[in-house]
Parts: sequence; C-alpha cells; structure tokens
Amino acid sequence: MQQIINFVLRNKNFLLFLFLFSIALALTIQSHNYHKSKFINSANALSGGVYGTANSIDKYFNLEHENEILAEENRTLREQLFNSETSSEISYIDTTYSKGKYKVTTADVYKNSYSSTNNYLTINKGKNDSIKQDFGVITSKGIIGIIDNTSNSYATVLSMLNKKSKINAKLKASNHIGSLTWNGNSPEYVQLVDVSKFAPVKIGDTIVTGGQSAIFPKGINIGNIESFETDISGDTYNIQVRLFNDMTNIGTIYILENLDRTEITTLENSSNE
Repeated sequence: MQQIINFVLRNKNFLLFLFLFSIALALTIQSHNYHKSKFINSANALSGGVYGTANSIDKYFNLEHENEILAEENRTLREQLFNSETSSEISYIDTTYSKGKYKVTTADVYKNSYSSTNNYLTINKGKNDSIKQDFGVITSKGIIGIIDNTSNSYATVLSMLNKKSKINAKLKASNHIGSLTWNGNSPEYVQLVDVSKFAPVKIGDTIVTGGQSAIFPKGINIGNIESFETDISGDTYNIQVRLFNDMTNIGTIYILENLDRTEITTLENSSNE
C-alpha cells in the first residue's frame, strides 16, 4: 500500500494531467456529434477485433468437438446413402445392387501401421459398440480394411496394406471384377489381379468395390489405375492401383455393418453345400 502511495506522490503532476485530459476528451466527444461518431466507430472496431480474436481462440479449442459433430453428420448421411433404394447414379457409391442394408459407426484410429508386411490399425470402438469381425472400414475417400479382432472397447483392422488382405473389387467403367491384394512394397499402391483380359482397362480409370461380398457395398472408391500388364498366362491383367486414401495418415473412420449379413451368408453357405 505504501508503494502505491509513493508512486502517486512521485507522479502526481502526470496523473493530474491524464485526469484532466480525460475529462476534456470526454466533454469534447459528448458535445460534438462528429467526434462522438468517430469514437463509437473506433470503439466498435477495437471491441470487434478483441471479440474476433477471442472467438477464434475459442473455435480453435473447440475443433475436436466440431469434428465430432461433422463426423456424426457424415455417419448419418452415409448410412442414408448406403441404404438408398433409388436407382439413380450416385457419384460416390452405387447402392442399387448392393447386398443388404448398412449401419454406419464412426471411430478414431489410435494406431496405424503401414511399413510392415502385414499391417493393422487399432480403433477406439469394440464389442461394447456392437463392432464385430468382418465389418468393413472406410473413410470419406475410400476403403481402409476389414475388422479383424475386437475387445470390449477396441478393435483391430486388417489393413488393405496387409498381404493377407483380399477384397473384391472391379473397374468402375464396367463389371469386370478382380481381387484386390497388396505386394508389400508401397503404402500408396495396391494390386488388382485376376481381371479378365477382355476388360477395357485404361490408365486413370477408377477402381471401386465389386459388391460381391456382404462386407462392402458395391461402388465404394478405392483408387485409380496407375499401370497394368498381363500375367504370365496372358489370360488376365495385373493392375497397379494408386489409392485415394493416404494410408499413412488416417484419422476418423467409418465402420460398416451389413444388417443382412447373417441372412446372406447363411443362404450362400446352404447353396454351396
């Protein structure tokens, strides 16, 4: 307290000047409309800048919550899209002939390997969220892999970048199908094999899911044709596919549950007996 009193005594002349100047400025602004409007505009600009900065900081710290909201909205839209019964052409996915109806669940990737021979992802959804083996996993850009194992709160995903992975896929421009595999070389590419030599294969064409399994709907994006060649027999193509997904940077994913899977697999198994 004594220090404050000493400060006032040492600077009494300057403080008196500031006090009188403030009074004079306030009277000038109050008595002249021009000065008053300028002061109000300046004050609004200053307060607007402060509030804008504060709002930007608040938005930054709320990004995680906003992303969760967007992910939930996307989940709802994708579920509606997968279960659409319209026959119109949809750019992202053609659901007209997909097997079954789908439930979509969002999840976050906790761990992602992509440099091994057999790569897996770990996600934060499991048995408590009704996640089971053989559910499909995708992002907004395309497929990621298939659920392999589950615990109560987590699950592992058999990545496309796994030499055990084998996914039904096709040329988007035709119904020529093949098997999507990985040769273990680059995380940017997978290989589509056993495609008929009569298929109209072109560099740049899109590869999508084939829809001939109860895991993925037909028409989910995978990648573009980078190159192709015939195999040793000359009867089929081996196609190099550049993935749409950056498999080294996966965040939010969507898990696909085919609600008709049990009925479909039971029927198909009985037909094969």
